[in-house]
Amino acid sequence: MASSSCFLSSLMIFLVVVTFVSPICSTSRRAPIDHKAMQIGFRVDLKHVDSGGNYTKFERLQRAMKRGKFRLQRLNEMVAKTDSEVNSQVYPGNGEFLMKLSIGTPPESYSAIMDTGSDLIWTQCKPCQQCFDQPTPVFDPTKSSSFSQLPCSSSLCSALPLSNCGTDGCEYLYTYGDYSSTQGAMATETFTFGEVLVPNIGFGCGEDNEGSGFSQGAGLVGLGRGPLSLVSQLGEPKFSYCLTSIDDSSKTSTLLMGSLASVNSTGGKNSITTTPLIQNPSQPSFYYLSLQGITVGGTALPIKKSTFALNQDGSGGLIIDSGTTITYLEQSAFDLVKKEFISQTKLSVDKSGSTGLDLCFTLPSDASTVEVPKLVFHFDGADMDLPAENYMIADSGMGLMCLAMGGSSGMSIFGNVQQQNMMVVHDLAKGTLSFIPTQCNQL
Repeated sequence: MASSSCFLSSLMIFLVVVTFVSPICSTSRRAPIDHKAMQIGFRVDLKHVDSGGNYTKFERLQRAMKRGKFRLQRLNEMVAKTDSEVNSQVYPGNGEFLMKLSIGTPPESYSAIMDTGSDLIWTQCKPCQQCFDQPTPVFDPTKSSSFSQLPCSSSLCSALPLSNCGTDGCEYLYTYGDYSSTQGAMATETFTFGEVLVPNIGFGCGEDNEGSGFSQGAGLVGLGRGPLSLVSQLGEPKFSYCLTSIDDSSKTSTLLMGSLASVNSTGGKNSITTTPLIQNPSQPSFYYLSLQGITVGGTALPIKKSTFALNQDGSGGLIIDSGTTITYLEQSAFDLVKKEFISQTKLSVDKSGSTGLDLCFTLPSDASTVEVPKLVFHFDGADMDLPAENYMIADSGMGLMCLAMGGSSGMSIFGNVQQQNMMVVHDLAKGTLSFIPTQCNQL
């Protein structure tokens, strides 16, 4: 194995925002449509949540890391909950990408956070008792002919962690770890994704929404493995996303659902990396992977096999998450990664702490390219040899190059910087996840 690869010192980090359309209220009842009997496939554009801001590369990174640390904390708190606390479930919330969609008949356009770490689909609705500011008008259910409130007997109502049977049907409360929350009526609506209309999607019509965690959009679209998620409701067990390079957060990323989520590769089968998805009965919504080891340069790190194992009580393990920017590894493993990068990288360590990252190097003033050690993640059945720009973030203006990773106590997370310019294909029928090198801005 080669010990180093060339890396251009001009990189950038991005977040993606989802465009979301809100639902409309009516008291009509319609026969449910069996989405599983339909062949559904569509493409949705994604953008980074900070793409419209006038931020420098490291300002974007620092904003993303701040959100990521809160998200990591919330994810660990979720896993730490006991069975008796399940009814007070708190979800990670927030996210780094927004997706475009429309809701209702006639359709109204919105943007919403894409979240692979939770399930509920929701948007803010009139009449708002309390709503946060959003960039589009709040959805008015009374202006949609396809809105229908869900009865308390519905399976989606039963799937909610907290629900109540109101006078008009099922009511919900969903709480996020940054003290944001959404509360309102569960309903069904016609959602439009690109040019595709999908009727009878169950979602939360939130009339009391608190907190600042979702102000980039108008709500959230959950893509987890639970019954409330868009993935589960469509009955299409395959979806993929392709996140563009952090070098340019203005470029559009892509979400592909159902029949359009492809595992084809122009580079042939050898360019496809496939590993099993693991299920955690304690946290069935998350996408867990089996990480068995890490190699830096030519050195296989002496990480204990149990370090990334999913424990019987549901703790530990590693999830892949689109809503966390950098990768967080269990602290003992990260310490070994950090030590090896310091040993193999022929640059001075920056000790200023100015970026908030755990390991940064000082770039020579005349450097145009820098050699960095290779980084390989050894997943079950697949070795993922990452391109240098997927783990090293450099800024020639600041004169720094930083490792886009950090330490965690508990759960480990494979973040979106490590996934950039990869088609990440979730195949729930086969129980696999595939990485396919792809120029995502050319899709």
